[in-house]
Amino acid sequence: MVIFMIVAFTLATRWFRRSLIKLPKPLDRLTGYNAFWYSHHLFILVYILLIIHSTFLYLVHHWYKKTTWMYLAVPVVLYAGERTLRFFRSGFYSVRILKVAIYPGNVLTLQMSKPPQFRYKSGQYMFVQCPAVSPFEWHPFSITSAPDDDYLSIHVRQLGDWTHELKRVFSEACEAPVGGKSGLLRADETTKKSLPKLLIDGPYGAPAQDYTKYDVLLLVGLGIGATPFISILKDLLNSIVKMEEQADSISDFSRYSDQSVGSFESSSLNKISPKRRKTLRTTNAYFYWVTREQGSFDWFKGVMNEVAELDQRGVIEMHNYLTSVYEEGDARSALITMVQALNHAKNGVDIVSGTMVRTHFARPNWKKVLSKIGAKHANARIGVFYCGAPVLAKELNQLCYEYNQKGSTKFEFHKEHF
Repeated sequence: MVIFMIVAFTLATRWFRRSLIKLPKPLDRLTGYNAFWYSHHLFILVYILLIIHSTFLYLVHHWYKKTTWMYLAVPVVLYAGERTLRFFRSGFYSVRILKVAIYPGNVLTLQMSKPPQFRYKSGQYMFVQCPAVSPFEWHPFSITSAPDDDYLSIHVRQLGDWTHELKRVFSEACEAPVGGKSGLLRADETTKKSLPKLLIDGPYGAPAQDYTKYDVLLLVGLGIGATPFISILKDLLNSIVKMEEQADSISDFSRYSDQSVGSFESSSLNKISPKRRKTLRTTNAYFYWVTREQGSFDWFKGVMNEVAELDQRGVIEMHNYLTSVYEEGDARSALITMVQALNHAKNGVDIVSGTMVRTHFARPNWKKVLSKIGAKHANARIGVFYCGAPVLAKELNQLCYEYNQKGSTKFEFHKEHF
């Protein structure tokens, strides 16, 4: 039992799990997610050996007093029930691939049909399995589509052996983009038959799904860590558009009823309109996306342009930061800053990201960011959601704690799984 647990513990460490240790063949199979995943199933043998061990107790001789199996039965039943539920639920949701895209930075985007019974909230995630890659492995990915969308989408970055194999499988099934450029590949009738099959299981809860409880949002994503917040931005945008449409329709109907029908319909309208009107507690959202690679901005270019175009009230404020360029004001980045400002003023498009959102250079000054938001939204409840490296998580958490001690504005920090 001890040997099996040592093996499982060793292969679960960061060096083996993320293939940071390079071993010669065939020992290289001892590194990577597969080794971590399969070695953890040694717990089955550990439990069996534990039961065998308990049958040879020296101090107890009657079988009904050897109760080790009773204590093991509870976790085993819970585990077996959870695995059985996931098995049937994954087969219950049948999806077909609608679109595939491979973007710079080794990011694979999969857009699939949305099952009618699949209900989720923005910020949640789901497990995905591709039988063509592995019939046993399930991996969690944040849902980047909004709940009101008629499809599901995920963004997968190649960080391990399973994700690299997933990209290879879909790359072989899809036709190469025209001119060698990356872009969204629409699956036609012939392509759909050849695309690999996907199984999904979920949705599962995450801290970001509670964003509706806050007056103001601060969303911070590093690299691919922006994925859980894209769904929130799209959901906020959809809510804003719906509220404006409802307000316009109510005002138009009220104006018509006042002119033609009279006070009876107006009074009935006043009773109906509060039920129709959906209240949105979140008044402002600030999205900070920090990345090292310029090509990363292609991942969510459409979403950022849509938000910048349709958010006429300025509810959502977006900031892109490219850390591979020297900070603004530095002489080494003066030329690109000048060209960027001229092009954005003339055409309304940022030359760095290719979107309507202006790109800043270097890393944000988080102390100034929180201070500015806190001063602008006094006495507000501000939710800070972060997805990225643990180092920045500690800094943001500490800053939130310091500002909570100073003033009446309350910052609440939440870290997403990265």
